[in-house]
Amino acid sequence: MAQQQLDPTDPVKAGPVNGDALAGYLRAQATEFLRSLRQHRETGGSGSAARASSGGGENGTDQTVDAARALRRSARRISGSLHTFRSLLDPDWSERMRPELAWLSGTLAREHAYAARLERLLGALNRLSGSGSEPGSGFPVQAGAEPSAAPKGQLTVGAAKAGALLDRQLTLARTRAHSAALQALGSSRFHAVADSVAVLASEVPLAPTASTADLRPSATAAQGRLLDAVGSLPLLTAGHPYNAEALVHGLSADTSPQPQDVPWHQVRLLLRLHRYAREVLRGGEEYPADVRLLAAGQALNQHRDAAEAASAAASAARTPRIAPATAYALGVLHADQRHEVEAARFTFQQSWQKEAVRTH
Repeated sequence: MAQQQLDPTDPVKAGPVNGDALAGYLRAQATEFLRSLRQHRETGGSGSAARASSGGGENGTDQTVDAARALRRSARRISGSLHTFRSLLDPDWSERMRPELAWLSGTLAREHAYAARLERLLGALNRLSGSGSEPGSGFPVQAGAEPSAAPKGQLTVGAAKAGALLDRQLTLARTRAHSAALQALGSSRFHAVADSVAVLASEVPLAPTASTADLRPSATAAQGRLLDAVGSLPLLTAGHPYNAEALVHGLSADTSPQPQDVPWHQVRLLLRLHRYAREVLRGGEEYPADVRLLAAGQALNQHRDAAEAASAAASAARTPRIAPATAYALGVLHADQRHEVEAARFTFQQSWQKEAVRTH
């Protein structure tokens, strides 16, 4: 199957792009980081991701959640740019900053992730048991994703207890993540990160050669890593809307993370780095937006969410001394989310290969 090659001139203007573009981008992201941090502190810093995921909550809470998201967004972009363009930056400073920004972004993301996971699982339980409806994910419904009428009745018996169990487990996890985020934001470690970002907003520690170096080779290398990773995916198999072979592995009783998910998660991270590199070369804007990259990124986000939701359902099913009907409902829920994983892979394959065929 033909592999798409992105136009190397697409994300750049004519001629070399030197270190000034990188410095300007990093200063802008550092300024956004500090602005978001100030907004987060002014609004109390105690927003709940659960309210954000449902669109509710008081205005101050919403502003706090928005500020936390903006904080994560700028931290990811700074960290990603330090990785892609590390040869143009002071190596010691860059290697110190990247893991600290990754720690901060990951810590702030967990509360929202647990809230969104609970909402996803409860919505799926309602849909599968016939007790409610779930907003569509936009992905094709695969054969076998819905239980038949007879099992649906059995599922309804355990769905309420399964939902209550998931609610307890994921709400506890979300509460702990919220406390961890607040503790992190008050720690000396975070203050050191914030101080470094404040310096970055006015002074970028570029390498001596950055003023005359071209950023495009580093951006092209990031693009190449993405294309290589996509090339290693089983896209031919993912091109079938019902991938029974993958589901055999996805529905196994093995409690370890699904190894087949790992390369897809890796592509998601590389796609993000590629998008950030395009932003740097375009002076902070990715315009015109690449519809293929946006669709691929959305599919991979759904892939991650479904895989993590399936893992949460499987973990809940291993709770000691739960009723058989509850375990059955969680098993059906796990299978449903693994179907969603395959649906996301199918959607990614369709969006990626459609453009590949058009360019050859």
